[in-house]
Amino acid sequence: MVEPLLPKVERRARHPGRKRHPDRLVFQGILFVLHTGMAWEHLPQELGFGSDMTCWRRLAEWTEAGVWPRFHEELLAKLRSTDALDFSLAAVDGSHIRALKGAPRRDEALSTGAGRAASTT
Repeated sequence: MVEPLLPKVERRARHPGRKRHPDRLVFQGILFVLHTGMAWEHLPQELGFGSDMTCWRRLAEWTEAGVWPRFHEELLAKLRSTDALDFSLAAVDGSHIRALKGAPRRDEALSTGAGRAASTT
């Protein structure tokens, strides 16, 4: 489902450089890091996902290209078409959304002391 959404990158004819690591393996590496919660630099090379920087850069590249919102829409459409979504089990929680009412807050913290302390030098 993701492969058709990924931007196609053509190799340069002149000075082509190193061959690009396969998107499928890099995608698996990205999912591995995101699923396990490990740091990018701890991604095991033995798994064949490519280097940590390759996965990180490709994630940034695909994010910039808008792959993830399109993938989310296609996934939802596919789940809706198979009647696999049950919204009766969903809960909406807005506790993480910033409330915009009220006066703006000051940036600097207020002092709790009575006055300035005497110099110790």
